[in-house]
Amino acid sequence: RHRSKRMKNLPFLLLLCAASYAFPIDPKRKVEEDMKLIQKYLENYYSFKTDGKPVLRWKSNSPIVNKIKEMQEFIGLEVTGKLDSNTLEMMQKPRCGVPDVADFSTFAGQPKWGKKNLTYRILNYTPDMAQVDVDAAIKKAFTVWSNVIPLTFTRVDRADADILISFAARVHNDFNPFDGPGGTVAHAYAPGNGIGGDAHFDEDEDWTKGSQGSNLFFVAAHEFGHSLGLFHSRHPDSLMYPVYRHFDFKTFRLHQDDINGIQYLYGNQTLLIPTEPLPPNTCGPNLTFNAVTTFRGEIMFFRDKYFWRKHPSSREVDFNLISSFWSPLPSGLDAAYEITDRDETFLFKGNEFWVVKGDTILSGYPKKIRDLGFPKGVKKIDAALYNAIKRKTYYFVSNKYWSYDERRQSMDKKPKLIKDEFPGINGKIDAVFQHKRFFYFFRGSRQFEFDPIAKKVTRVLKTNFWFPC
Repeated sequence: RHRSKRMKNLPFLLLLCAASYAFPIDPKRKVEEDMKLIQKYLENYYSFKTDGKPVLRWKSNSPIVNKIKEMQEFIGLEVTGKLDSNTLEMMQKPRCGVPDVADFSTFAGQPKWGKKNLTYRILNYTPDMAQVDVDAAIKKAFTVWSNVIPLTFTRVDRADADILISFAARVHNDFNPFDGPGGTVAHAYAPGNGIGGDAHFDEDEDWTKGSQGSNLFFVAAHEFGHSLGLFHSRHPDSLMYPVYRHFDFKTFRLHQDDINGIQYLYGNQTLLIPTEPLPPNTCGPNLTFNAVTTFRGEIMFFRDKYFWRKHPSSREVDFNLISSFWSPLPSGLDAAYEITDRDETFLFKGNEFWVVKGDTILSGYPKKIRDLGFPKGVKKIDAALYNAIKRKTYYFVSNKYWSYDERRQSMDKKPKLIKDEFPGINGKIDAVFQHKRFFYFFRGSRQFEFDPIAKKVTRVLKTNFWFPC
């Protein structure tokens, strides 16, 4: 196999780039211009040396024809030595900038990390994406590799992290300036001290979490393969294939060729003792929630350090860590509710609460629940619900509830018994939210569907009623 041979000659600098050599479409384009572009591509990726002199024509056994054959063979094209349409098209595709063939006499050997627990730090963020989406994409990209090798990746805020991740434009203090939009989109360094392992992403690109622009997750996953010591694969379906492309999020799996390569360096993942507890079984009989709320048309279910997001009309459930969405928030939230007309979601833990708009925590939070008008005796709330028709928020504490008037921005004077306003709902509850005209009260493994107009419980359901069990 080609893998082990290539892995003995790993480059120190590893670049990721998009297609930078856009060939003119005009059929009368000049041969000289074509040759400059082709020459540049072969110089960057196939160690083609011309001493700066342009190549204007070639013979069948000339160096440039041999380099084109080398490129065609590596990429998996028909080996002709000619600039046929397939070869020209492939040269224009987004790709990784690590040379496919290079002279590695300076950095021979197999650089790899000599420890199992690596740290990484995100030094800054791109304005193209929400910070929580950048955090999630980077974390997910590391997970691609930690799923198959006995290494862990922990995010830290200290300067001495093993892998430093940053966004920068043009010159950025590593002697490898970026080149503006297009061209090189990122580069990373092979394992080692100092700058070793670090990954830089070109701020001039359009970074996204979707199928447009440069998808940060897929670029970072390829990039971190280099940060761990992998070179390129000739397999067109592998993550480490030099031509960059979008994969299908739903079906993406690390290719066996990538797995073989990374396990050649670090061994099998089975040696790793998992440190992350398994998520709760949403279809088990003992499922309970700390808090439930609507969230921009979806329903959000909180439990410990996790949350699930689900659209009422879809069977698909999205599962996340709270910290990956709102990193400052604690686990084990007590209550949550959404005021839809303000696009604000309130989240409670103990005697504090936060207000978020989407993935952004509003400034000035957390605040104390006493700021809402609770007396000193109330140390925490069990559940909360906003009634849009009455413009009131209900806070449930033990067997009572407090009512907050959103128009007057003040708490009604005295709490009332839950059973008086909500007949059939007796005692302490875990969580509550509204869907369409009904309120859903959670207690233990059951939830009670309540009609606020008829003032009665209409159905008793299992807690996991909303999940595809």
